Amino acid sequence: MSNSIMALEAREAPQRIAEQLAANANLVEQIVTAISERAPKFVYMVGRGSSDHAGVFAKYLIEIEVGLPVSAAAPSIASVYNKSLQLKDALVLVISQSGRSPDILAQVDMAKRSGAMVVALVNDTSSPLAEQAHYALPLNVGTEKAVAATKSYLATLSAILHLVSVWSGNKALQQAVQQLPQTLAKAIELPPQLTAAALENVAHLVVLGRGFGYAISREIALKLKEVCGIHAEAFSSAEFLHGPVTLVKHPFTIVDVTVADESLSAHRSQIDDVRRRGATIIPLHHNGVDAYNRVLPLVILQRFYLDVEVVARSRGINPDAPPGLNKVTKTV
Repeated sequence: MSNSIMALEAREAPQRIAEQLAANANLVEQIVTAISERAPKFVYMVGRGSSDHAGVFAKYLIEIEVGLPVSAAAPSIASVYNKSLQLKDALVLVISQSGRSPDILAQVDMAKRSGAMVVALVNDTSSPLAEQAHYALPLNVGTEKAVAATKSYLATLSAILHLVSVWSGNKALQQAVQQLPQTLAKAIELPPQLTAAALENVAHLVVLGRGFGYAISREIALKLKEVCGIHAEAFSSAEFLHGPVTLVKHPFTIVDVTVADESLSAHRSQIDDVRRRGATIIPLHHNGVDAYNRVLPLVILQRFYLDVEVVARSRGINPDAPPGLNKVTKTV
């Protein structure tokens, strides 16, 4: 077992999420009541990097479970182009660990001036973002020291799941959220899926998923880039067939993110297609953990974070301090 900070923090996630769910229970109810009173017509997601990837997960979850359309922000609209959007009828969800990036804060200011309701999912509750939002939903993961986000990302997804489970009234989802810490603990005990041997001579690869699998594929590709120095790009497995599939020549490596939900049959068909074209497939999955389908992507991520840390060390990279990266990135 590795003693890197990244590995230790990834293993903390189940306990931190248990603490988060308990601490945020009343606040989530308050936020959902406020949302119901406002009756927003759409959701506007704001985030950068891993937080933006969490927003893709939120888009799928909210559109499927609540039925509201979700749009992703272009943060520079407010900070660089100095323009305001008509967000009076929007619920603005802002995701940030630090809550200090100027472009994210500019979005919050613009949204509030437009009359939107702003809810922030943030780890640093003393940050300007937590102070400026109408509601701040804490991630409650404590200080994350490793540059690569692990426990904070999983805690962001759990906070999104918690909020949407109450908002939608989906009792099965609510129960799955409350069981999430135990579910993730089981994921930690799964055998490794991504191995150093499978990636030994790989410099470029594609990560394919569908629906929620695609949402976490973006985070998986980012971690392969920032922690392992592998050029990895994420695609919806459906979108990949619309042109990029011409990249598949022998040898070509594809990381297959399979989630057993409504997308399973279509995704498997698309993976079979690229396999026939000669791609080498590395499967990431949740086999061995029985849980409600909406929380299964977190199972895959929990196992992946531990595996990718091992791969990084095998390539001579310090997973706690990838070259050229800082923990807090501030962009305008």
